[in-house]
Amino acid sequence: MASTRAQGRSGSTANAIDVVSLTKRFGRHDALRAVDFTVPRGSVYGLIGPNGAGKTTTMRILLDIIRSTSGRTAVAGTDSRTGGPDLRRRIGYLPGELILQGRITGRRLLSHYAAVSGPVPPGRIDELAERLRIDLDRPVRKLSKGNKQKLGLIQAFMHDPEVLILDEPTSGLDPLIQREFLGMVKEVRDEGRTVLLSSHVISEIQEAADAVVILRDGVVVEVAGVEVLRRSAVRRVRLQVETRDERALDADLAESGLTAVTRHVRDGLADVQAELGGPIRPLLRALATLPVHDLVLEEPDLQDAVLRLYGTDRPALVPGDAAVGAGDSDEVAR
Repeated sequence: MASTRAQGRSGSTANAIDVVSLTKRFGRHDALRAVDFTVPRGSVYGLIGPNGAGKTTTMRILLDIIRSTSGRTAVAGTDSRTGGPDLRRRIGYLPGELILQGRITGRRLLSHYAAVSGPVPPGRIDELAERLRIDLDRPVRKLSKGNKQKLGLIQAFMHDPEVLILDEPTSGLDPLIQREFLGMVKEVRDEGRTVLLSSHVISEIQEAADAVVILRDGVVVEVAGVEVLRRSAVRRVRLQVETRDERALDADLAESGLTAVTRHVRDGLADVQAELGGPIRPLLRALATLPVHDLVLEEPDLQDAVLRLYGTDRPALVPGDAAVGAGDSDEVAR
């Protein structure tokens, strides 16, 4: 099994990825500033943040594609700077800006990658091609962006790497293939291997990741489990309540824990919209004394928590919208 091979190479460290005081400067621009986080073995971590946050820079340093100004990174217990080709064969990498050209077929291109990345189990390439629904006998130059992305995914997964580092992996993929990709990620985790992926698709992170590292302006602002972030998110509340005393209603709502309250009263009915950021019990106690006609309490969403950590001046992300940017614009000052 792939997981057995990976564990045999891993050594004793509990982390698949270690990032310690990582700093990277491009001229006068600090792309990363003292970034610290770890990714335990056998887990899926999301690396998220707005464009320019430092996601792609971090991933490229992990691969030793670029060198840090200071700090240290290790993958599979091996220093990124000294691991060399042997370490990179233990990693599956998909860049955010995947450029594939040429008259050769996808099959020949993947055969070339297989010779570089290490042994690929017999039939593995065809198995992945079938799952991702791509014809490997077509010339690469005639493939659409989505099909080129599928080739990139195949080359990252095909040698059963110990660690997968994937930068915007679902960019250009249709929803059905995105679902298949998420299934592949879960299989990797179940086998005890590790995935670090960046994405602008918050719903994708919510489904695939165990935890997230949130970057903003080159600084880690939060490292937390997905469920922890989700529970900390603000719930949106809508209710309709019968009222003849608006002041009394306002007093009851003030004791309920609701914030950002707006209400519209007509014909003795108050339509109330608000947010709930704390426990739900004070709200239930307050509502128990009121003649409530209707109540909608939305499930907290990971996106709300993430956007609050990004900062209110950041552009909003749309759930399921992968078109924000296939690559990250981290290295604007390169």
